[in-house]
Amino acid sequence: MVGQYDENLLPDMLPIYYTRQFPQKILCRWLSCGSSPQPLCNRELSFTLADDVYLRYLSFSDQKELQTLFQKKCPHKLDIGAVYNTKPSIGRHDAVVLARELVFDIDLTDYDEIRTCCQEAKVCDKCWKFMVIACEILNTALKDDFGFQSILWVFSGRRGIHCWVSDYEARTLDSPGRSAVADYLCLISGGENQSKKVHLGSDNLHTSIKRAVTIIDRYFIKVLEEQEFLSTDERLKKFLKMIQDENLRNQVESNLQKMSESSVERWEAFVEIYNRHCKENPNSFRKSKYLLEEIKIQYCYPRLDVNVTKGFNHLLKSPFSIHPKTGKVSIAFKPENAKNMKLEDIPTIYTLLDDSASENSKHDSNMKLAVKTFQEVVFSLEKAEALRRRNEASATLDF
Repeated sequence: MVGQYDENLLPDMLPIYYTRQFPQKILCRWLSCGSSPQPLCNRELSFTLADDVYLRYLSFSDQKELQTLFQKKCPHKLDIGAVYNTKPSIGRHDAVVLARELVFDIDLTDYDEIRTCCQEAKVCDKCWKFMVIACEILNTALKDDFGFQSILWVFSGRRGIHCWVSDYEARTLDSPGRSAVADYLCLISGGENQSKKVHLGSDNLHTSIKRAVTIIDRYFIKVLEEQEFLSTDERLKKFLKMIQDENLRNQVESNLQKMSESSVERWEAFVEIYNRHCKENPNSFRKSKYLLEEIKIQYCYPRLDVNVTKGFNHLLKSPFSIHPKTGKVSIAFKPENAKNMKLEDIPTIYTLLDDSASENSKHDSNMKLAVKTFQEVVFSLEKAEALRRRNEASATLDF
C-alpha cells in the first residue's frame, strides 16, 4: 500500500480493517443496549458493497455473526437502522418498528448558501467551525432541555457530523415525539428563494434561543472574519435582504457601501446603525427587536436534516465505518473536543494499515482515542440500562 489513499484498494484493505481496527465488540454492546428490550438480531443493518450494490434487512445475533458478515460481504459502507418486533430479514414486509435512536444529521452542503470558503463536498477548517457551533448548541440542548445523557457524536467521514441519542426515552419516542424534538431544535426554515429564514417575533426569547445565541457569540466574529459574509456586493446584497425595515435597510446600505470591504468592520457599523435607529424609532424597534439575533442564527445555527430525525426508518452510517470517497474513518468524538479537531488528523484506512505512512502514528493514536470515547458512551449507557431494568423490576414487585 505505497502511495496515497486509492478507493480501488478498498476491497483489499477493508477485510484487514474490519479484523484489526473496527471495534466490533463495543459496537455490538452499543447496539444491544439500543435494541433492548428486543434481541440484537431484531436490529436492521444495511451494507453497500462494491459497485454500489445495496443490501438491506441484514441482521446478526452476536459479534461472531457480525465478523462472518464482514468477511463474506466486505461492505464498503455500513448503515444502522431501527429495531423491529421480529428479525428484519424474516418479516421485512410486516415488521413493526419498536425502537430507534434519536438521530441528527448535519451536513455542510446545507450551509452552501452561506459558507464562502468551500462548496459541495469540499471541507476545510474554516467551515468546520459551523460543525463546532452545531455540536455545542445541540449537545447542550439535548442535555439541558430534554435530560438526555447517552449522546454519541460521530464524524460522518466527509463533510458533516451525526448525533445518536440512545437513552431509553429517546429510543422509544413515537413519530409525533420525534417531530416535536426536531421542530423545537429547528430555527431556520425556507427554501433557496427565501432571503430571511429566521423569525423570532417580538415576545421574550425562549431560554434555549438565548443560550444558542450566547454560544454563537463565542464564534461569530471569527466566522465573520473567515467567511467574509459582507465583503462583496453580492454578499452584501444577500445580507441587506434580511433587513425587512426599508428605512433601516436603506441607511445600512448607503453607509456600508462607502466602507472598506472588511466584514467585521461592516458588521460593527451595522450594529451601531441598528442601535441608533431603534432608539430613534420605537415603533420600528418592536418589529425588528431581535434582528441581530436572527441574522446570527441564520448564519451560524445548526442546519438540521429534520427528516432524518423525524423518521423511524432512516438508516445512518455506523460509527467507525469508512467513507469510500475519502477513506476517512467515521470516528466518535467528544463534543467539547470538536473545536480542536483537524480534518487532516482524522484517521484514514490507508494510514492506519500502512505502518510506513507518515501519519500512521498520529492516526493510530487518534483512532484509539476515538474508540475509547465510544467505549465511555457505551459503558454509561449500559449502566443506565441496568438501572432502568432494576427500577422496572422493583415497580413490578411493588405492584
